[in-house]
Amino acid sequence: MEQVDCVVIGAGVVGLAVARRLAAAGREVVIVEAEDAIGTGISARNSEVIHAGIYYPRGSLKARLCVAGRKQLYDYCAQRGIAHRRCGKLIVATAPHQLPDLARIAEAARANGVDDLAPLSAEEARVLEPALSCVAALHSPSTGIVDSHGLMLSLLGDAERDGAVLALKSRVTGGAVGPDGIELTVESDGVMTLRARTVVNCAGLGAQSVARALAGLPAVSVPPLHYAKGNYFSFAGRAPFSRLIYPVPEAAGLGVHLTLDLGGQARFGPDVEWIDAIDYRVSPARAEAFYGEIRRYWPALPDGALNPAYAGIRPKPHAPGEAARDFLFSGPADHGLPGLVNLYGIESPGLTASLAIADHVSDLLRQGD
Repeated sequence: MEQVDCVVIGAGVVGLAVARRLAAAGREVVIVEAEDAIGTGISARNSEVIHAGIYYPRGSLKARLCVAGRKQLYDYCAQRGIAHRRCGKLIVATAPHQLPDLARIAEAARANGVDDLAPLSAEEARVLEPALSCVAALHSPSTGIVDSHGLMLSLLGDAERDGAVLALKSRVTGGAVGPDGIELTVESDGVMTLRARTVVNCAGLGAQSVARALAGLPAVSVPPLHYAKGNYFSFAGRAPFSRLIYPVPEAAGLGVHLTLDLGGQARFGPDVEWIDAIDYRVSPARAEAFYGEIRRYWPALPDGALNPAYAGIRPKPHAPGEAARDFLFSGPADHGLPGLVNLYGIESPGLTASLAIADHVSDLLRQGD
């Protein structure tokens, strides 16, 4: 059995940020990742948006960590030369009955500490985006986009500089929590056992599976897991927009919005479906529903211009129809076991909040010492 100080399970953007934070504090860190490369799960299948922190409930972890993490992320990207762009976003009302909703969004954003939203008339919005159709809008200059893979490589580089070690193709299949530490069974080239003083479970879609495999962890502390699949389509050509466009939400989620990558390619989504098993295929037939939604704010969208792009799956701790839940951090104060922190339901804005999430995990571990 090999003795280590700290194991971080999962090498997505959050796991790498946590590993970087702990290694910088002088901890001996081993990152175990089931796949053969970093960031192949949730972190590889998102819109790479740096969120401002607008929509989340006041006082929630999502709101607090997004706002704090966004500021940290912009600074970090600038310091490390990571490709990113503060392109801004327009939240658009396309019908008069949505104007009160636009006002409520602005009020919620202010309550979250997002103090730079600017209301725009339809004419002012079209000055910024001439192809846009709306009756009013909010301009969010703090919204941006980032090269998520470049970010993850930088986080890994920082962690390794401070002594962290990455073990790929290393899947945690079991373990136990006891008085002498946390034992993990890891399948790699064979099976090995690690005993760690600290374990941080950042396994994303696999977080519940890892947690349930740890003997001694109360089963009641592990929330349910539901898969919400978001389907995205790309635009065949170059769309006439330089900012992200989000419609006023009228149901669960944020509607079919337009995002851009750093090369200017436009993508539309998500079209959310709840699924029982992981499946990343995007059916071309789903495009039909996109056209009507997009033409509410871009009437000139040509027929036949959308192509299947990718799908992302978010780990939801709530079922369809239930109230959305916040980020869930289950630490020693919750389950009574020192040295163990499980992260559940880390979806959007997890990328934006990753550095702040790492600080929060570090705080939880200190409280449990």
